[in-house]
Amino acid sequence: MRRPAQPCSSREPQTRQTEPRLRAGRDSQARISYPDNALAETVNGYYKAELIRGPARTGPWKTVEEVELATLGWVHWHNTQRLHGYLGDLPPAEFEETFYANRHDDKALA
Repeated sequence: MRRPAQPCSSREPQTRQTEPRLRAGRDSQARISYPDNALAETVNGYYKAELIRGPARTGPWKTVEEVELATLGWVHWHNTQRLHGYLGDLPPAEFEETFYANRHDDKALA
């Protein structure tokens, strides 16, 4: 059984869903962040291009579990091996490790 198609995400639906909750005081932590949404949409787009519909696919996914396991592997690869240009061609895990090591060194000097 297929799930019904979800509407494409954009600023308008996000605004319509979030603003009423903020006005009602039900979600004081909710904040609209278009740059965060844009980053999430970008990652989601290349996740689909690289894994879900990627050139390495030889046929349809057989089960949800197969997709879930492949996603876990892709996320691990994305965070530990994939080079990110906006991080100086480092994987996120290495960039984060270097960032916090440098912060620790800076505090030790103070």
